[in-house]
Formats: sequence, C-alpha cells, structure tokens
Amino acid sequence: MTFNTALSGLKAASTHLDVTGNNIANTGTTGFKYSRAEFADLYASSMFGTGSNAVGSGVITADIAQQHTQGNISYTDNSLDLAVNGSGYFIVNDGGTQLYTRSGAFKVDNQGNVIDNSGNNLMGYGVDADGNLVNGVLTNLTVDTSNQAPNATSTVTQGVALNSSETVPTIAFDPTVSGSFNWSTSVSLYDSQGNEHTMTQYFVKEASNEWSMHVLIDGRNPGDPASTDPYQASLSFDTSGRLQASASSDFTVNADGTITLADWVPATITDATTDPVTWGDNGAAASTSGVTLDLRNMTQTNTRFAVNSLSQDGYTTGQLSGLSVDETGQLFATYTNGQANLIGQVALATFANMQGLTPVGGTAWKQSLASGEPVIGTPGSGTLGSIVSGALEDSNVDLTAQLVDLIIAQRNYQANAKTIETENAIAQTIINIR
Repeated sequence: MTFNTALSGLKAASTHLDVTGNNIANTGTTGFKYSRAEFADLYASSMFGTGSNAVGSGVITADIAQQHTQGNISYTDNSLDLAVNGSGYFIVNDGGTQLYTRSGAFKVDNQGNVIDNSGNNLMGYGVDADGNLVNGVLTNLTVDTSNQAPNATSTVTQGVALNSSETVPTIAFDPTVSGSFNWSTSVSLYDSQGNEHTMTQYFVKEASNEWSMHVLIDGRNPGDPASTDPYQASLSFDTSGRLQASASSDFTVNADGTITLADWVPATITDATTDPVTWGDNGAAASTSGVTLDLRNMTQTNTRFAVNSLSQDGYTTGQLSGLSVDETGQLFATYTNGQANLIGQVALATFANMQGLTPVGGTAWKQSLASGEPVIGTPGSGTLGSIVSGALEDSNVDLTAQLVDLIIAQRNYQANAKTIETENAIAQTIINIR
C-alpha cells in the first residue's frame, strides 16, 4: 500500500515539475498564460464508507488550470502589434475553425490578409462599399493595398478675418499690382483626376462694410482658361462685422449663404511655345456638384488680416503608407495624400469560464463545453477590454514564484522517493526474518 501511495506522490511531483518547467520555458512567450497543477487526495472506498480513521491512498492530479490574468504590456514599433488591456481574446480563423488568443503579433501577408505568426486570419467586422462598418458579421480582416482614387474638391470652408480699418485702394484691381487689393490668400483645389490647382482670392475694400472678392484658379479665369479675367463676388457686412450677404453674377449664391463655382474648367498649359503660353482644358473635370465656398464665418473687424480656419474635401491619388488601430479596435489605412480610410474593426471574445478553454498550442485556445459559448463584441464594450496598438502582452509568468515552485516540486519528489526507499528497507527486513 505504501509503495502505491509513494508512487502516486512521485507522479504528482513529476507533474508539478512538468507544469512548472513549461511555465518557465514560456516566460518570454507573448500572450502566454501560466498553469497551476492542482492536486486532490485519494481514499479507498467501500460499500460502507471509508471510516473516520481511514489511511489515504495517495494523491491524484485534479486539474492543470491555466491562470488567465493580465500580463504586462510592452510597447513596440509595429502598429499591427496589438495588446488587449482588460478581458477578451482576439479571434483568429484557422481554416474555418475559430481560435482565441492573447498573442497580438499580427502582420499583413502578400494578399492583404491580417494574419498572426501561425498564418491564422485575424477576424473582426468589415466595411461595406461606402466604408461603413458591418457590425455583427465576423469576417477575416483584409487590407486593400491598391491606390486610393482621387476626389474632386466640392467644398471649401474658410474662416477669414478682414481688417475693417483698411483704406479703399485708389487703383483698379489688377492681380499683378499689390496696391490694387488689400489682401490675398490661396487654397488648393483638386479635379477629378487628382490634379492640384491653386485658387487665389483677392479681397478689395470698396466702402465701409463692403468688399469685393476676385477669384483666379491657376492665374486663369475659372470658367475660361484662355482668359485671365477673375470671377468676382460682392461681400456685405453688418455693423457687428459679420458677413451679411453675398452677390455675384459669376458664382451661384445659395439660400444658406454659401456661394458655388458651378462652371470651373480645370486648366493646364497646352502650348508652351507661344508667348504668352497657351492654356486650355486639361481633360479632367470639376466635382459634379461644383465647388461651394463657405465664407459664412468671415468677419470684418479692426484686426489683422488672417485665415483662422481652412478646409477643403478634395485630394489627389494616394498610396498606402501605413496602418493604425485605435483603442476600440477600428483599423485605419493611411495614404500618402494625408487621407485615412476605415477598413474594419477588431472583434474580441470572452467566456463565462475562461479556465474551461482548451489549449491548442501556438498560444491559442478553442471553445469547449466547459468554457461555454463566446460572447463577441467590440473592444471597450461591456466587460471587454480596450486595444493598445503598437504593443504586445507579455507572458504572465512570475519567474521568481516559478523557481520557488520548482524547488518545492523537487523536494516533494525526493521525499516520495525516500518513502519508497524506507518501505523497501522494511520489506527486506521482514523477508530476512527466519
């Protein structure tokens, strides 16, 4: 009986050593969760119970329980290195089987798929043709590496401050003569092919609270590249210096107070051998809705000329230059033209019983009956943690504690071996009795 008890102790100590050794071996494994060997005592059973003074029959390994506590977060230089700060697991697709992992070392393969080191696809929510997230439908996250198409400028919004104390110029407007206007500013416009053009606005004070705005694009008449005559609009201000009304025969004055350049013809030099050079249509087009100038935040007060705010919605062709992920898991592609597109959102899963997950290697787990069904959502929602981009979660192994466990397991093994040695000596003594 004592031999069997000691043998069970040796087996338990050996299991303890195996578990501790595996923990130590994975101290540097990203997303690894250490395990704990849990033991239970054994008693021989009979029809009428074990009795109040029963001698135990040894020990058995009750469970090897992984401890899913948070590991430290270490920062890296890779934007697709992701760490979960809080609860939840990344969902990866292993040939149709969903696996769950805390190891967030992801990259993009030659087909644009976001994969982990094992080649499994990171899963989340994709976007539709309009760039809107399709929530609730898990899919493999992919990156479109093709160029971003250009977008023709349709809206220019400016916050311009005019100086009310300026004097009225004494000479007729001429864009080549600085004394014929009070101030000028420029803004880039883009045509349908992504070509950049320069719209220059010249502001001329006409009288108290009255200004005119002269507009050239690439130094040409916006609607006729062969002409250098500017388009013109009249601007009226109230006594508080706010823009009150606009009037123009060249622009369309809208009911909301904006004005629209409806007939812009994108221009280019068509013959550089002439003097002056010949300008003409460059073959591209303006936005189909025209170019709307929103000047409603323009003011005229006793202050220096300034452009306080400026934005326009056009851009040229863009090449993929990088990827970024925010704390909610939204994945953005950034382009050389300064634009960024939402291309998906990382999803996370959590379980009622995380220790019930079945480890499958590669720092991944799969669902089991004990774990229950996965609860899937977006990072930061419910009890799910947030995403830290450019970071990885370290192993949660406490090396110091594991080394102490290693010594304890070793002592247990030695003690059980000593039990066998002692029992063997007693048995030999009995055999030697004559």
